[in-house]
Amino acid sequence: MWTDQGRDDNQEWSRAEYTAFIRANHPDVGGDREVFQAGLAEFRAARRGAARPREADEQPDRFDAPVSVVARLPLGRRVRTRVGRWYRRRKRTRVV
Repeated sequence: MWTDQGRDDNQEWSRAEYTAFIRANHPDVGGDREVFQAGLAEFRAARRGAARPREADEQPDRFDAPVSVVARLPLGRRVRTRVGRWYRRRKRTRVV
């Protein structure tokens, strides 16, 4: 159901519920780590609309992107660039 502000009441409640769960069960404030992880998995599964949370041994597919390798400049060129920049910086007029 949409309200005047254009937000769904159920979305606001789930955000408040999520925040309350985090504040109550976070391991940094003395909560149990396993309970916290299980609760996060449930919230994420509900947000995705999935029926089950991901298993612990199941890996996400985020490492499927192609790898791009960037070659560094040769050492002589890097040194020349650094010295040139240093020289131009030192050559600038200074206000005394």
